[in-house]
Formats: sequence, structure tokens, C-alpha cells
Amino acid sequence: MSSGHFQEFEDEYLEMMYQFYEKDPISRVRTGDLAEALRVTPASTTEMVQRLAVKGYLDYVPYKGSSLTEQGLIHGKKMKRRHRLAEVLLEHLPFDGNQHSTACRLEHAIDDDLEVALTIYLDNPKKDPSGTSIPDMSSDIEERVTKSNSGLSSLANLAVGNSGIVKIIALGKQVSDIVEQFDITIGDMISKTGDNSYHCNDSDIQLHNDIASKLIISH
Repeated sequence: MSSGHFQEFEDEYLEMMYQFYEKDPISRVRTGDLAEALRVTPASTTEMVQRLAVKGYLDYVPYKGSSLTEQGLIHGKKMKRRHRLAEVLLEHLPFDGNQHSTACRLEHAIDDDLEVALTIYLDNPKKDPSGTSIPDMSSDIEERVTKSNSGLSSLANLAVGNSGIVKIIALGKQVSDIVEQFDITIGDMISKTGDNSYHCNDSDIQLHNDIASKLIISH
């Protein structure tokens, strides 16, 4: 088994431990419950739990179960965030496959750089398609997102009389339909002429704040 595949198994265990933590942050997770949730054998679960404990990700007490250490909590939260970001991304693609299982594969390909890009592109979503909360980004990711957004703001926050260049159009069917209707694309200059009123491509258009907030511009 390659080290990459083994790392994915470790990620899956820590992500599932975080899912238990979301429901009950105090109680230990019994090895049998963890095995059942991951659909693996109790023996292999015990082996992995012990391995993660040696690495400092879990606090494991035989016959009592495991809990996430601070290091494990950080890693598990990161993986769960990336999984749910992947589900949001898939929701806005013409994708007919199994959203959950595909997101499980995609999350392992999301590194810090891609998480920053997805956070900005998806407008830092707070819920996944099922309505489950997406964990907050880590402080280092937040710092990078803030830095990347420097000089950027949503169209909704543009002052009347000012203009900006469209840099990012957040995903979403409603947003896509509107920007297609008015032929708004990345790089277009757009001006705010009044409340919910804009001028772009020689046309006057009306955009509600919930749509305008999905268009990111540079001043």
C-alpha cells in the first residue's frame, strides 16, 4: 500500500472522528462505533486508532475509546471542511454521480492553495447542500483568503457612483442565470448607479443584493 493511500485512510478516520465530535465533543468514541461508521472491521479500526494515537492525533484508552487531541481536532476539522466544500462545488456542476462518495475522493486532492481558491470562488459557503454547517477555515487559511481578497469587495458593497472590474463570479444557478441574461463576464467594468441599479456593457440593469453579493470586483 502506498504512503499516499495510507494517508487517505488516516484522513478518513480523523474526519469521521471529527464528525462524532460535532455531535458530542465530550464523550469518547468507542472503537466499534467508529468501525461501524467507517464500514470497516473492528480489528483494523483498533490498529489504525493505535497508530493515530502514537502520532499524536488521538487519545486512545483501551476498552473506553478515543477522543481527538488538539492536533487531531485541527486535522479532522480541515478534512471535514474540504469534504463539504467539495460537495458545494459538485452541487453547482452538471454532475449526476454520487455526490458524497465523489467528495470523499476530491477532499484528498484539496491542498491549502485549492482550499483558499475554493473558499473565494464559492463565496465562503456556510452550509453544504444538505444544510449541514461547514467548519470554519483555519487561521492560516483565513489570513490567505483575506490577503487574496485585498482590494476586492462584493458588488453589493460598491458605493453609488463608483465602478469596479468583475474578478470573481461565485457559483450558483441563480447567479449563473442572471449573469448570462445580462452577459456579465470576468473582466467587465460595472458601475453602480443607484440602489440595486448598475450599468454594464452599455446596458442599465437591476440586481438584488443577494445576487450582487456574489459578484466580486476590484476597485
